[in-house]
Amino acid sequence: MPTFTQRFLKLLNRTLNPITLRAAHRGRGPFSLVVHVGRTSGRTFEAPLILARVPEGFVAELTYGDRVNWYRNLVAAGGGRVLWRGEWFEVTGVEPYGTAAGLRAFGPPASWVLRVLRRREFRLLRVEPR
Repeated sequence: MPTFTQRFLKLLNRTLNPITLRAAHRGRGPFSLVVHVGRTSGRTFEAPLILARVPEGFVAELTYGDRVNWYRNLVAAGGGRVLWRGEWFEVTGVEPYGTAAGLRAFGPPASWVLRVLRRREFRLLRVEPR
């Protein structure tokens, strides 16, 4: 049986995704857009995420774990695209990112919330240097 946190996150995902997708497309708020290609369908999908910018690319916190489609698709394809603050970036790889470094990347107050929620899984979405 899913935990309360899992049920709550699923409800948030279903109710907020349409709103956060629009915000990410407009480059507004904290939301970014990850564009990825389905592993079996070959279709293009979009996922709204809150990403932290670091010199090597972007840090993503895996709120729903490493079984989510956007993450699995990026790994399988070896990359994708990110729309961050109205600018496109090519993701060239996905790598594990340490918990302490991930929390630092998000900075306060986001890192405080992530600590309270006991979030520990972070990934680096590596992008081409500019």
